[in-house]
Amino acid sequence: MGPWSDEHDEPPPDDPRLDPDLLAEGDRRNVVDAYRYWRREAIVADIDTRRHPFHVAIENFAHDANIGTVVRTANAFAAAAVHIVGRRRWNRRGAMVTDRYQHLMHHDSVADLIGWARTEGLAVVAVDNTPGSVPLEIADLPRDCVLLFGQEGPGVSADAQAHADLTVSIAQFGSTRSINAGVAAGITMHAWIRRHADLDRAW
Repeated sequence: MGPWSDEHDEPPPDDPRLDPDLLAEGDRRNVVDAYRYWRREAIVADIDTRRHPFHVAIENFAHDANIGTVVRTANAFAAAAVHIVGRRRWNRRGAMVTDRYQHLMHHDSVADLIGWARTEGLAVVAVDNTPGSVPLEIADLPRDCVLLFGQEGPGVSADAQAHADLTVSIAQFGSTRSINAGVAAGITMHAWIRRHADLDRAW
């Protein structure tokens, strides 16, 4: 959107959520139209009123390149927060700036994440195609939970699987052993949305 004066025949409303610089210069951010010209803090505050009670965690012990994709998808589905387990640094390019609107938390270890989840009363759901896992397609995903994903290649760590309340797998029918961690996260988050979200509130 260009400057407000170029897009509208009336002055902007007297709304503290609006950013004077964006009104004057235009808003070219990757946000839904409902948030055009809004301050970043106002957008976060509004999403906070509509966030879902699921969290997303991804292990980052080897600089996983999928984290940006996971953050972007978590933002699209209004996840409560994204938890990075392991290394603090991650490549934000794939997030497409959505990390500015998504709550992020860091845990040094899986044990720290599990301890935090227990304190918050959240079930931990590991996502990996390991023996004994429940197919995601028939699993009853808890409403208040942490969806935990491993890094590309090794998958969910043994420590995470040992302490998870539930492990689910995504049905596959081709030749590959596994699917991309970012894709798996998107599929699982959408399964939660189908099970628990109020679709009338979607954009």
